[in-house]
Amino acid sequence: MTVPARHGITVPFTGVPLHEHRRWYEEVAALGYTDVWSAEAGATDAFTPLALAAAWTPELRLGTAIVPVYTRGAATLAQSVAAMFQAAPGRFALGLGTSSDVIVERWNGMAFERPYHRVRDTIRFLRAALAGEKVTETYDTFAVRGFRLEVPVDDPPPILVAALRAGMLRLAGREGDGAIINWLSADDVKTVVPHVGEDKEIVARVFVLPTEDLNVARVVGKRAIAAYLNVPVYAAFHEWLGRGEQLAPMWSAWKAGDRAAAVEAIPDSLVDELIVHGSGAECRAHLARYAANGVTTPAPAILGLGAEHLRDALRALAPLAG
Repeated sequence: MTVPARHGITVPFTGVPLHEHRRWYEEVAALGYTDVWSAEAGATDAFTPLALAAAWTPELRLGTAIVPVYTRGAATLAQSVAAMFQAAPGRFALGLGTSSDVIVERWNGMAFERPYHRVRDTIRFLRAALAGEKVTETYDTFAVRGFRLEVPVDDPPPILVAALRAGMLRLAGREGDGAIINWLSADDVKTVVPHVGEDKEIVARVFVLPTEDLNVARVVGKRAIAAYLNVPVYAAFHEWLGRGEQLAPMWSAWKAGDRAAAVEAIPDSLVDELIVHGSGAECRAHLARYAANGVTTPAPAILGLGAEHLRDALRALAPLAG
């Protein structure tokens, strides 16, 4: 089996209200993008933007990147997945993950415990529930008593696992249908993908800033890196990738409460590795390196642009551009 190459984009688009997304989705499809992948952090939930896309653009494949496994009850999650399947049969992919301790504990007041087991248990529950089984089961991290979907899913969507380090990457390949990766360089992909295994979908959210102003790219890129790579799960990921020494000054300043010094401590070279920037042609060439190293579905997330410039960026990154 060969996993087909796809061309995704991260939605919703910053600064564009959801009710105005129809024309954006239609242009995404016209530009040759095959997928839209929703993110869930502090803005919209993961499902609503895709439900709109399901109705407005039947040619697009829809994916969540990601839905946290902690922040919804098991039955509620199964119902949301089944509803998306009904809205977009055969063109929905479920991306699950732990999210982060910040989102789970600080924002939602839930314990961020046993993340590996929670993801594994959620996959196993969903496999049974979506098939229409009546689920009465005590998993390692939660229990379900007598739940059955009223409308089972005949052809369940693929389940992809957001994974950073080796254990979760192997889980993505063993019990999931592939992995969703994030905050890594094109060269890092060669380290990550072998842990997932062969013939698995690899979705990558890649942060892109289509600008030829190097100073703007570095300023915006460093702020984004500081915001993410000080979160414990991402810090551990980059230590695993071998960047511990490179990032130690940033981590030290951040822990001391000096945010400005933390941002300043980020090397320019790291921005160039983790943030795709430059002209449209340069950005497309950089994204192609991710695909060459094992990513089957790039899902660029456009950084740092107001809505008035976002459409130009979308066109510049398009598969049919150039």
